[in-house]
Amino acid sequence: MNFTLKIMGTASAMPISDRNPSAQVLSVHGRLFLIDCGEGAQQQFRRLKLSFLKVEAIFLSHTHGDHVFGIFGLLSTMAMLGRVQELHIYAPRAFSGILGFFLSNFGDGIDYEIIHHPLEMKEPQVVHTSKYVQVSAFPLRHKIDCFGFRFDELVPKRRPQNEPFRPRSYAYCSDTMPFPELAEWVKGVDILYHESTYPAEMADKAEARFHSTTLQAAQCALDAGVGKLLLGHYSSRVRDLSIFEREAKTVFPETVAADDGDTFDF
Repeated sequence: MNFTLKIMGTASAMPISDRNPSAQVLSVHGRLFLIDCGEGAQQQFRRLKLSFLKVEAIFLSHTHGDHVFGIFGLLSTMAMLGRVQELHIYAPRAFSGILGFFLSNFGDGIDYEIIHHPLEMKEPQVVHTSKYVQVSAFPLRHKIDCFGFRFDELVPKRRPQNEPFRPRSYAYCSDTMPFPELAEWVKGVDILYHESTYPAEMADKAEARFHSTTLQAAQCALDAGVGKLLLGHYSSRVRDLSIFEREAKTVFPETVAADDGDTFDF
């Protein structure tokens, strides 16, 4: 009964030669949940040997290009592979126009139903429940409507009664500036992914662009009492990931600067 996270992209607005924009896949008992879909997501699916047809749902935090430019190719590939199962996409209301443009111009041959669930909540709300996981969405603080996601494993209905089971949990927060409620909304998760676009010395740029620094991400992890912190969404100005990890560890020692291709088992 796996609960595994694969990091497909850790760059911010500008992709670089060895780092793709934001995209992750959480595998829960063999079913896949795609979180953001930056440019290059399809190639990462291939490199990481992930099945396009096992994607149960897609969660898009917001409609900035580095989080959605990969969606057109991905949806087309699913059709070419013969997908017939409906696909649920949870994304801000603004995604409706993007999806409409895609379907009107490139929708020929797509025989599966794509269902967009607009995100508009002001506090955490359950948006998706399947056999093994419950997903909640919550608002972040960014230049446009942006949402984070929390994945909580559900106790299997069929399991040996004498076998202990501790549900696992994961939260994804990108893009956002710090705000007090966030730590409560991700409280106690096993792993928290929190954007850290800038090192601490670039805090002025983080504030101006509604992003977070290494120390701010680490403080959120500390306040939330999470098990582990993953950093990502790095500015292209900083190529050495050890800077991000070293700074965050001064506040929250259980920090890892995630990189493209990393896998984390819960």
